Amino acid sequence: MRPDAAHTVAVLDAVRGKGPRVHCLTNSVARAFTANVLLAIGAVPSMSHEAPEVGAFVENADALLVNLGTLDAAMRAAMMAAIGAAEARGLPWILDPVFADRSAARAAFADELLARQPAALRLNEAEAAALGAGNLDAARRVGTIVAQTGEIDRISGPHAACDVALGDPLMRQVTAMGCALGAVIAAFIAVSDNRFSGVCAAVHVFGAAGSLAGSRAAGPGSFVPAFLDALFTLDAASFAELEKGR
Repeated sequence: MRPDAAHTVAVLDAVRGKGPRVHCLTNSVARAFTANVLLAIGAVPSMSHEAPEVGAFVENADALLVNLGTLDAAMRAAMMAAIGAAEARGLPWILDPVFADRSAARAAFADELLARQPAALRLNEAEAAALGAGNLDAARRVGTIVAQTGEIDRISGPHAACDVALGDPLMRQVTAMGCALGAVIAAFIAVSDNRFSGVCAAVHVFGAAGSLAGSRAAGPGSFVPAFLDALFTLDAASFAELEKGR
């Protein structure tokens, strides 16, 4: 099925109204862009990755992003502390197993974290293959929503699936796009009663902003500000504009 634009706008408005705090344990390449994306949708980012204080940041957040992009021993320790704090508070957390396909050790760590039942998993086709269909099926059965991005983004849960066919090829020319999507998913889950519909709405918003930005940009340099502006101004009229262009 396709996501409903009216529902997507309603969830986006909830993010803008509530300003959920998303603590991001993300890679060094993605931090600034991810923070700006969260601000553009009305969420509040924090980025501390020091193990001694990360628990305090998570305790004051509404959702947690765990992104494996630049993984080292200190970041692993921070991730374990942050996930423990999120579990203690019952906060949703999102796993993004970046480059799990490039390293057996990283894939094993991603498997370990996936077993702790994140609210959602954001990954691409190669990372999905590295984790394995069996692991992904097991994650869905216990309630983890899987958002696999690609030419068509597919969101799947234990009982439903949703496809989003939006975005622009320039998104592949800008670093940290997928990483920022993980943070947007965290923000949307934080304000959603239904995790599946929250993830669908997040991916829908991200793809719509990509489509709008791509129609206005001359290349990757102008795409980034156009993308942030599209996220900031996205509304029902924006989705109507996209529908006309289909």
